[in-house]
Amino acid sequence: MSENLHPGQPSSMASGKGPFAPTTASLGLTPTTKVDIPITAVFVLLFLLGAVTHMAIFQLNKKKGHKFIMSGLMFGFCMSRLATCSLRIAWSTQPQNIPLAIAASVFVSAGVVLLFIINIIFTQRILRATHPHFGWHRALSLAFKIYYASIVLTLFMLITCTVQSFYTQNHNTRRIDRDVQLYGGTYFAVTAFFPIPALLLGYAFPRTTRVEKFGQGRFRNKIIVLLTGATLLTLGSSFRAGTAIKTPRPRNNPAWYHSKACFYIFDFTIEILVIYLYAAVRVDRRFHVPNGSHGPGDYSGANNQRKDDFELEHQRPTRSEDFSSDDLMD
Repeated sequence: MSENLHPGQPSSMASGKGPFAPTTASLGLTPTTKVDIPITAVFVLLFLLGAVTHMAIFQLNKKKGHKFIMSGLMFGFCMSRLATCSLRIAWSTQPQNIPLAIAASVFVSAGVVLLFIINIIFTQRILRATHPHFGWHRALSLAFKIYYASIVLTLFMLITCTVQSFYTQNHNTRRIDRDVQLYGGTYFAVTAFFPIPALLLGYAFPRTTRVEKFGQGRFRNKIIVLLTGATLLTLGSSFRAGTAIKTPRPRNNPAWYHSKACFYIFDFTIEILVIYLYAAVRVDRRFHVPNGSHGPGDYSGANNQRKDDFELEHQRPTRSEDFSSDDLMD
């Protein structure tokens, strides 16, 4: 969150209660009607098409009894980006409106978390398929749940500290807020990168069982799709985290990485590529697993096959039932 707005000292005309206008440059700088509205309008259209596409996929699958929550999450992400673009357009028409600027900044940083979570879910499914007994172990499952919770808690911390930093003049409070913001930016960069080493380690460790293939398409292609999405998101998150760590620059003397081009490329463009990639390759088919999967053998359907064989075995007639009186009367 710190990569978008850095609060500064209040101007002489500012209210003592804040919010206080930032005096340092932020990624994307202050939007203008001449430059930002046309560019943002294009992204509004792109995110709208992404939302329609993923919701259509979600509804079609739902009618078939095929639950794929990630399509709904991607729809939610696109909708959050529509709100982000709307706020940025509104900010460009009211550049002195500090609360509007804060809201736009918060939405820019918060929305992408949904894509991080989607990639982690895909990673977990691949690990469970390649190493079923390890991937389904209670300790690892609990670790993933704690990881998801930590992402949400980190997001709340970032939002709280970002908003608070604009309403205080206390230097110690601002230092703490900035430290939390730097932690959050770094944490999310690591989260975006997480699927890459996780998949590589899963591939490096020897398997004790055959891969439990799930969904449609070659298993290798699933890994390629996920690595591509994770690499793109890592590029954007690392850029934002890296620029946030650098010493803040005055608003009237921004660095090259504060430019609008960098903002739209490393934020919206990368996200659009991931959203459209996942729609084009139909991750809803590639990463779909049977409903109710809860242990080794569920992805491949081996457990269901054993259950069916067990039921058939116990449904077979006994020797005295081979020829019943009803059979003789037929």
